[in-house]
Formats: sequence, structure tokens, C-alpha cells
Amino acid sequence: MVRQHLSGVDERGRSFVAGVYPMLLDEHCFFLAVDFDEGDWAADALAYVETCRNFGIAAALERSRSGAGGHVWIFFAEAIPATIARKLGAHLLTETMERRPEAGLKSYDRLFPNQDTLPRGGFGNLITLPLQKAARERGNSLFIKDDLTPHDDQWSFLESLHRHSKSEIENLVRAAEGRGRVIGVRMVSPDEEEAGEPWKLTPSRQHSSLPKGPMPEKIELVLADQIYIPKADLPPSLRNALLRIAAFQNPEFYRAQAMRLPVWDKPRIIACAEDHAEHLGLPRGCLDEVQDLLKRLKVRFTLRDERFGGTPIVLAFQGTLRSDQEKAASAMLAHDCGVLAATTAFGKTVLAAWLLAKRGVNTLVLVHRQQLMEQWVERLSQFLGLSPSEIGRWGGGKKRLTGKVDVALLQSLVRKGVVNDLVAGYGHLIVDECHHLSAHSFEQVARRAKAKFVMGLSATVARKDGHHPII
Repeated sequence: MVRQHLSGVDERGRSFVAGVYPMLLDEHCFFLAVDFDEGDWAADALAYVETCRNFGIAAALERSRSGAGGHVWIFFAEAIPATIARKLGAHLLTETMERRPEAGLKSYDRLFPNQDTLPRGGFGNLITLPLQKAARERGNSLFIKDDLTPHDDQWSFLESLHRHSKSEIENLVRAAEGRGRVIGVRMVSPDEEEAGEPWKLTPSRQHSSLPKGPMPEKIELVLADQIYIPKADLPPSLRNALLRIAAFQNPEFYRAQAMRLPVWDKPRIIACAEDHAEHLGLPRGCLDEVQDLLKRLKVRFTLRDERFGGTPIVLAFQGTLRSDQEKAASAMLAHDCGVLAATTAFGKTVLAAWLLAKRGVNTLVLVHRQQLMEQWVERLSQFLGLSPSEIGRWGGGKKRLTGKVDVALLQSLVRKGVVNDLVAGYGHLIVDECHHLSAHSFEQVARRAKAKFVMGLSATVARKDGHHPII
């Protein structure tokens, strides 16, 4: 098989390419590989190789068969547990992103092997072996130098590579775990989610390490539908730290892995930041953490508020709140954004009507079912003294808005990934059953709203899939 791979043909003269499953049946492996195939893959891969050298790890960079990507290979002198090898790969990625955040959090999903345990009925992920003849003749599938030219003698280069012992890797991983530098992205609170390794978290459940290197004297934050931060002002280490504020480890990945199920379709990290041409965009719920980080770094910042304050409206609440509702209402009124988590019988719709009248700006209520839309129209009519015709409806065959108090189906506001511009015209956004926001299309609608006031309602904020940090 090796001869056929190197010669490029099988015994019948047909094209032949061989691949290997990294994980053995005992869940050990003899190598770790990292795939880079997006954006400036060469710069990402070379940054990773540099990190390897900084930590005394011998690494080989191979240009992929297509020539449009690369693999970084690390070889072991003995079979080591896949979980240790993967922690090594993740740690090196975490350190690489301190200098080159462009490598992206998706890189954590490009490790070979791609999970700690062997999936039931499968062998894990397959990686094509290097040095296949047809690809070699095109200048690909070869081990390359830092200038991206092939090593003169591929076999001599491979022979010269140090193969690391199990103890070497374990010592490095143990030190990284002690510094919280394996993944460097928060886990879902153990109070809400049991996946992962909560015993390794700090008591505060926060990462105390700060980005290193020179920092800007001042940064302007722009608050609109997101928090916008000029990328030109951000050194790589600070940009990396900001990206990680808007990310969390995906409990579904760890749950599937623990059940020995395939994880190819489950990202290890859920990233909620957006990379714009000149700005980094973070969800507005990250504002407190962003400000706290900048304060700890002693970086001065200004906050420019570009949210839409809404069009003033005059409404009177026609009802009476219970004492527990009054307490919750006061807490919600004290914040521009927030989630009211309460039981079904609490009267969240009534409280929302009170808050709508108190804010006194035009309001859009988002629901995910037509039945809920009709219920909202009925309740708002009852508690705000409006006739049903004075409340606009969008979705479910209805497309009439008043621009004052309207109720819309979330599904009707996004088509083929494009959010309807009408969501930008309200100063107050209320999202009913907001735990559905972790669905991508729902999240898009809420993310694009520029309303100054945003309120979520839910009886069950914590989701079984662990994606509630998105909310």
C-alpha cells in the first residue's frame, strides 16, 4: 500500500491515494496533525509551527494535495492517549492565536484525531498521507520550509525530526492545564451543564490571565446592534482575548464524545463574534466583560452609543402588578437589556406590557409561533387600552405594521440568511421565549436589531444543548 501511494498507482495502474486513521483501537495515537485550509492558510500554519518551536515541539509543515492548504504534523516516539495529543494541539493553537487571531477558533475542530475517544462503529477522521506521487509532481503533498519551498530531501528531513516521548507531552500539557491555556475559552456554568471538566475551572469560573504585550492608550467602542471595536487599534493578543469573551465550549461536542458518537458536525467552540472589514463585532451582552478587560489592562476607552432610541409613544398601563412582579419590573427597568426568567404563571406578558408603557418608545415583539402572536395582540390590547387593529402584525399571512406597537413572527423576518430591515426601526425589542434565540436564524434577527432597549422572556433560559450563553 505504501509503495502504491508513493508511486501513485495500484497494481492495475489505477490512481491510488492512501490515508490513515490516526486513532488506534485503544484510543492512542502516534502523531497529531492540524489542518489549515481557510484564509491565509500558510501564515496560520507557519505561526503554529513557530509556536511549536517556542515550546520545544518538533513540527513538520506539509502542503496539502490540493495546494490550497497545509497540515502541521507532530510525531511521537510511542503511542500516547489521543486525549493528551489533542490537548497538546489545542494548547499550541491557543498560544498561536495570541499572535495570530486570524487563525480562528474553528481551528480547534481541525485536529487529527478529531476526538478523544473512538466513535462507536467508526474509526474517527481520516487524513491523507503525504508524498503521494501525482500530487508531488504538482509541488504538493510535500514537506515545506518556512519560505514554502520543499525540503530538498523529504526522507532526510523526516528522519531528522525529533519524535516526542509520552512524558514530554504530558509534562507540557500538565503545565498548560495549570495555566488554563489548553482551550482558553469558557465552559458553560457547571450549575447549568455537567459536560466538560468543571474541576479544572477557577473558583470564579473566569480566566485571570491577561493578554500580554504593548496595548493601545485608548479605544473607541461603538454600541449599536453589536459592540464594534476598530481592529486597527487592537494588537493580536488583545483581539484574541476579545474574541474569546464572545465564545464558549460547546457542551454538545463533549456529550457526543462521552457517548462515543461522531463529532464531525459538532464544533468544539461556539463563536459569537463577527469579523468585519475594519471592526471586530461582539454581541452587546459582552459589553460589561469588554469594559472590565480594558480596565484591567489600563486601556482608556470611550463608548459611542449608536443604538436607536425609538420613536416616542404615549401609552398607559391598565392593570396592577403584584409585589413580586413589581420587584422584577424595577430590576428590568434599571437595565437597557436583560432577560426575565420566570415560571409560566408569573405573568411575564403583563410585566412586558407595563415595561412597554414605561419605556414610551415604539416596540416590536418577536414570537416564534402564530398562536403566540395572537395571544400577544390580545394581552397588549387588554393592558394598554389599544384595539387589536392598533397593533401591527407581521407573519402568518399578515403584513401590516403600525410602527408603534407591533408583533412579528421571527421566521418571517429572515429569508435565506438576510434579515428584514424593518427590525431596525424600533427602540424597544421584546423577544418572547427567547431560549429559541440559539437557533441561528432567530439569533440573526435579534443580533441585527439596533433598539436601545432589548428584553427577553423565558421560563427555561437554560437549554439542554448548553447553547444558552448565546442568549
